[in-house]
Amino acid sequence: MSFQPVLADIHSILRSYWGFPSFRPLQEDIIRAVMAGQDTLAIMPTGGGKSLCFQIPALASEGICLVITPLIALMKDQVQNLKDRGIPALQIHSGMSFMEARKTLDNALYGNFKFLYIAPERINTNLFKEYLPALPVNLIAVDEAHCISQWGYDFRPAYLTIATLRGEKPGVTLLALTASATKAVQDDICDKLQFGKKRVFQQSYERPNLSYSVFNTDVKVDRLLKVVQKVPGSGIVYCRSRKRTKEIAEFLKLHHISADYYHAGLTHDERNEKQENWVKDRVRIMVCTNAFGMGIDKPDVRTVIHIDIPDCLENYYQEAGRAGRDGKKSYAVLLYREQDLDDLKQQPGIRYPSLETIRHIYQCIVNYIQLPAGAGKDLYFDFDPEEFTRIFKLNKLTAVYAIKALEQEGLVEFNEQFFSPSTVVFCCGKQTLRQTEADYPALTPYIHFLLRSYAGIFDVPVPVSEKQIAKRLKVSVNEVKQHLLQLGSLRIIIYEPQKDTPQLRFLWNRMATENLHINVENYQKRKAEYTERIKAATGYATNSKECRAQIIARYFNDHTTRQCMICDNCIEKKKNRLSRMDFSGLQSAITQALVNGPLTMKELMQQLQAPDEAKVRYIIKHLLEEDYLEMGETGYAGKLSLKKKGQDRNPARF
Repeated sequence: MSFQPVLADIHSILRSYWGFPSFRPLQEDIIRAVMAGQDTLAIMPTGGGKSLCFQIPALASEGICLVITPLIALMKDQVQNLKDRGIPALQIHSGMSFMEARKTLDNALYGNFKFLYIAPERINTNLFKEYLPALPVNLIAVDEAHCISQWGYDFRPAYLTIATLRGEKPGVTLLALTASATKAVQDDICDKLQFGKKRVFQQSYERPNLSYSVFNTDVKVDRLLKVVQKVPGSGIVYCRSRKRTKEIAEFLKLHHISADYYHAGLTHDERNEKQENWVKDRVRIMVCTNAFGMGIDKPDVRTVIHIDIPDCLENYYQEAGRAGRDGKKSYAVLLYREQDLDDLKQQPGIRYPSLETIRHIYQCIVNYIQLPAGAGKDLYFDFDPEEFTRIFKLNKLTAVYAIKALEQEGLVEFNEQFFSPSTVVFCCGKQTLRQTEADYPALTPYIHFLLRSYAGIFDVPVPVSEKQIAKRLKVSVNEVKQHLLQLGSLRIIIYEPQKDTPQLRFLWNRMATENLHINVENYQKRKAEYTERIKAATGYATNSKECRAQIIARYFNDHTTRQCMICDNCIEKKKNRLSRMDFSGLQSAITQALVNGPLTMKELMQQLQAPDEAKVRYIIKHLLEEDYLEMGETGYAGKLSLKKKGQDRNPARF
């Protein structure tokens, strides 16, 4: 039986399940367009509430919402968040076995579930195709929709199969969501997803509380340290290499800054522990590659610092936008040297290797995994990039980008952050089980615990936690693993230990290397588009005149964003416009207004009756930097007395 929502009104659903009194800008417009049956593209910044735009209309309708997302970690988080709110949800991803996927689809078909999250690679499987016609789909939501465009910054061929859903579910509305997309990518999304009567909603790229700054500096770590020391609170430092994340974290710790590092080469448990420590403020600064941050809900990040220039504004905007989601003043800082600009200009030639190079890497791959000719389709193989490049004496970057080219041609799929939990299924009869307990009494507690704790463990492999078993039985995790392996050797259970190694999946059988071809025209066009993205990123870094918020917004076809007045370029421009008399007069008026106690900006503006808030903000910034003011919980306050007592300088200056 289909799930019947208790509340059909979208405002009631919002209040009942999420506790919000009202929608954020554009959310209600998007929801009403979807409920009116209009295919819709929603472009909303990270943290802007995209998920509610499909979750609310799905709850207001009979049937199940199909949510397509490529990020397993984000998928798991969203499913868990829905369950925590009492909303039944399911997920299918590459870390699941065939039996687990079948059981999930049975639940989607016959249970009262409202959401089925699925990785795009699973859409084209025979199992999903078998169930799709009968699934009562009320809405198709495509997250990270920019991945469907070859001309975007994160093209994934599996996304092109989403259009096949339109043939199976011709009357179902489709909602595509992304945090950022240029005009060309927006058009491509609508075209590839076969939008009928379409609506496009683009939220403003304005972040009035986020101050963008760029520093051209030869010694970037010194500037980094200065920023971190001056701005209190949680922060993220993005680097382009794994090695650099550890080096910079150690550098910060040497200067008594609480820091840790994070990258995709760490184990699943290591990543989880580091992420949790940062989210719970046990670690202040996380130094990381761009593997960190997606799906993490931490609103009080005060600084996001890029110590290397990203190769596109899409990544920079999304990563910088993780600062200040709570609406409080925050800083996005980009550091670079002239050499960085030259290095970026060389990237297109490195990132798009020749066909001969791609063929050579392909041959090395099949040799590495010992794959015979004519075999391999839909199979997963453990694939350690470090070991692979070392064995075959390959340049690491060349190998990475050749594999990326093979991915974009739809030949392989590489998952660096693959994680599959341990699973157990009983494979013996009850009589054998009783005999085993009699012969091996040390195994009895494990058998009993598994049977009591995991429903369906006699029917299908179920995920188990060695840590949980160890805690309940008061033994070590290693003991648990040894006893489970022993039960497996006795053919009592089938035990598959946790898998946490990168996986390479072949989408087609191995072919002769000389028969490997790519679409050269599309390949060269992607290279040209990438070159243009690099030009935009370096142009942003070197532009010292225009408002940085407007530069970013214009890149994404948003021409409504106003000058932010708080980026480095706006502040410098305002500084040059202020006459000495204006500066002196306003400075005197501000300090006089604060004599009787702290004032918020609104209260200060009311007292000053000043016509130009930007000028007031500039002078306040100057007074903060010179230690004549401080920013407290109740507003701005004079600091002359504190200065005399030897208090620290205001941390906002860097």
